[in-house]
Amino acid sequence: MRTSQFFLSTSKEAPAEAELPSHKLMLRAGLIKRLGSGLYTWMPLGLRILRKVETIVREEMNRSGALELLMPAVQPSELWQESGRWAVFGPQMLKIKDRHDRDFCFGPTHEEVITDLARRELRSYKQLPVNFYQIQTKFRDEIRPRFGVMRAREFVMKDAYSFHLDEASLDATYQVMYQTYSRIFARLGLTFRAVAADTGAIGGSGSHEFHVLADSGEDAIAFCPGSDYAANVEMAEALAPTTPRPAATEAMRDVETPKQTTCEDVAALLGIPLQKTVKLIAVMSADRLHVLLIRGDHSLNEVKTGKLDGLADFRFATDEEIRTAFNCPPGFLGPVGLDRTRIPVIADRTVETMADFVCGANKPKFHTAGVNWGRDLPEPDLVADIRNVVEGDPSPDGQGTLGICRGIEVGHIFKLGTKYSQSMGAQVLDEQGQSRTLVMGCYGIGVSRIVGAAIEQGNDARGIVFPQSVAPFELAIVPLGYGRSEAVRHQADILYTQMQEAGIDVVLDDRDERPGVMFADMELIGVPHRLVISDRGLKDGQLEYQGRRDAEATRVAQAEAAAFIEERVKACRISI
Repeated sequence: MRTSQFFLSTSKEAPAEAELPSHKLMLRAGLIKRLGSGLYTWMPLGLRILRKVETIVREEMNRSGALELLMPAVQPSELWQESGRWAVFGPQMLKIKDRHDRDFCFGPTHEEVITDLARRELRSYKQLPVNFYQIQTKFRDEIRPRFGVMRAREFVMKDAYSFHLDEASLDATYQVMYQTYSRIFARLGLTFRAVAADTGAIGGSGSHEFHVLADSGEDAIAFCPGSDYAANVEMAEALAPTTPRPAATEAMRDVETPKQTTCEDVAALLGIPLQKTVKLIAVMSADRLHVLLIRGDHSLNEVKTGKLDGLADFRFATDEEIRTAFNCPPGFLGPVGLDRTRIPVIADRTVETMADFVCGANKPKFHTAGVNWGRDLPEPDLVADIRNVVEGDPSPDGQGTLGICRGIEVGHIFKLGTKYSQSMGAQVLDEQGQSRTLVMGCYGIGVSRIVGAAIEQGNDARGIVFPQSVAPFELAIVPLGYGRSEAVRHQADILYTQMQEAGIDVVLDDRDERPGVMFADMELIGVPHRLVISDRGLKDGQLEYQGRRDAEATRVAQAEAAAFIEERVKACRISI
């Protein structure tokens, strides 16, 4: 590719609304152009990158034995009504009507469509297992589209759906897909982790998320440096303390806290560690108030809490509901003296082992110190893991302590079971001729999101640092004075042809621009290898090579340049 025959649209500044590095750099590099809120046009340069990601995903999916198809983006409401999700999926679903006033949606996902296909086409156990996939545009009406392609409303996704006669078959395909995803992200050149995750709105019995590790990631990941354990913080178990509850050593007493409404402020006023405080969180479920207790330095895990009996649809109590139940404003609430016949108390595992702790006194401007279970208040009605793990907690696998890092979710695999096949009547005949409900798996990858995640993981002050596997070009040949120097033009054309014949994805920057502009553009768009040709270098029989991460250029003999570059580029290719 020659830049004179291509379309580069780089800029020095990014729009003010761009927040994340990937959003800023994709706009500056001209990979995307904004059409509307959460809607982007993929420019020729960006599309080259997107297609490279798609190619790797497609090759590995085919290698796994999955079969590619393409389903409609617009879906009839009847299928979603069958599965029960038409009314509950939420405002993310863009609902539309056709000229006959029939309801449709622009597909946010395709479980219903593929299940309908399966119940029409799969008849016998002999057709199983089978795994269908597509790479297609999806639409989810995000309440606040932001971060460019990281949280866009329209995006490209690879979604796959497998069908099985039983759970054992699903487990086998699930492992195949786990390994397939691992190969995909390794070939993409990304640093990633697979983590145990919550199944969320998709449903099912188990799932793993695949995260690209980046400081800007929205998700917190708990991992054990000494083992393979990793889980989304939503799912990571906080083990119960192994030391027994200490004996009480203090008398219970009220202490004045006139302006202190947080555990941090109370601990500072009293000169005690934050770990000696307990915070009360009031929640409502089925019109009944429940009290949750967690240590002052911990945070509530809403996913774990929602899995407790009776709290599946819990919400936080309003100020009015709190004042009615406690006769006290928020900020001074505690578990002492509660009517436990009306208000059940759920304590985190850590709180259950605490003694002489400080909590709200249930009266304005006061907290209670020296509180102890059994003596000052009844034991909790339920002890459960309801907090987020923190760095230094013991790893659930017993192999050390946990660390916390940030990740960008780019893939998710689910064991759906019969969630959709049961409600939609998708069945086959088994060996005995008996009808069996199909068991399903679901496997998604955010193809367009991967581009943004790769940039979040690889960037510097000069621009994007792409892995070679997804860079728009593997090599940039930058001739200085291409239009003015016959010698420079001749050498550049020769090397350009040689690189193409060697199978290298090369761009020849034949623009009439200053060297600084050409260098800056190639660095900004993330080309991993650069070869500079100049009159001065040719007089010495040398060219200049510089890798995108190299601090200095390397001089290469003109006669050896083609072999040198070919070896460098091919050595950086990832094959698994």
